[in-house]
Parts: sequence; structure tokens; C-alpha cells
Amino acid sequence: MKVILLQDVKPHGKKGDMVEINDGYARNYILPKKLGVEANSANVNDLKLQKANQEKIAAKQLADAKELAEKIEKLKVNVKIKTGEGGKTFGSITAKEIAAELKKQHNIDVDKKKIVMDAIKSIGEFSVSVKLHTQVTATLSVNVDSE
Repeated sequence: MKVILLQDVKPHGKKGDMVEINDGYARNYILPKKLGVEANSANVNDLKLQKANQEKIAAKQLADAKELAEKIEKLKVNVKIKTGEGGKTFGSITAKEIAAELKKQHNIDVDKKKIVMDAIKSIGEFSVSVKLHTQVTATLSVNVDSE
């Protein structure tokens, strides 16, 4: 029997897959537990529409991420840190602080977890990667000055 899976079923397939399963297994386990539906013409059409909609949403998210990456590439964020004698810094600049300054200075909201960097412990200009999408990574310029 052909079945469209509504949830991942370990040995048979993932959600959205159309798989061939033994009739008894389908009638006694898959269908009653709502893990899948029979692959009739109406359900197959629904599956095609859902996949087309998901592809459209994914393409929109990718386009938005590319647009935001272009904006971020052009920006420079200024961050201040306390320094002592000889330019020695107290503490470090973290992704959380860079995300907050980016929001404050340029009104762009980026999650701190998407900023890939090591802690900045000196004064100067640094490049920080911002992972906006699985396929899109932007480089943000960060300028660290002393207070």
C-alpha cells in the first residue's frame, strides 16, 4: 500500500515522503496512529501543493537573507571598551554586545547566536561573520575604541 507519511517513521522514511508499506502494517499501525495517510489522488495533490509552498517560502527566506547580507557588508559598528594604561583592555567584546550595538546604531536585529567570532580583547578594526542563512554569511566590520 502506498502511504504519505505525516511524521518521521524510522525505518521507512521522513515526513512528506510517499512510501510503499505492507498493507497490514499500514492499516494496523501507520493509519490508526495518524503517522500517515493513504496515497490517493487528493492526498498526493495536497502533498504537491505543500511542497511547492515550502519551496516558495524557502526561496523567499534565502532572498531576504541575501538582501540583509548586502546591507550588513556595507555597515561598520563602533564599540567602546574600557582600557587601562598602555592600551590594555578590561574584559572583552562579545557577540551579545555586537548584536546590541548593531540594533542600536543601524536598527538591524540579528540574533547573537548567528554572530560567529572569538571574544575581541584589543582595540582596532575586526571582521566578524554573521550567519544569516545556511547558504548566506555576511562579514560585519567592527571598530573597537577605548572609552
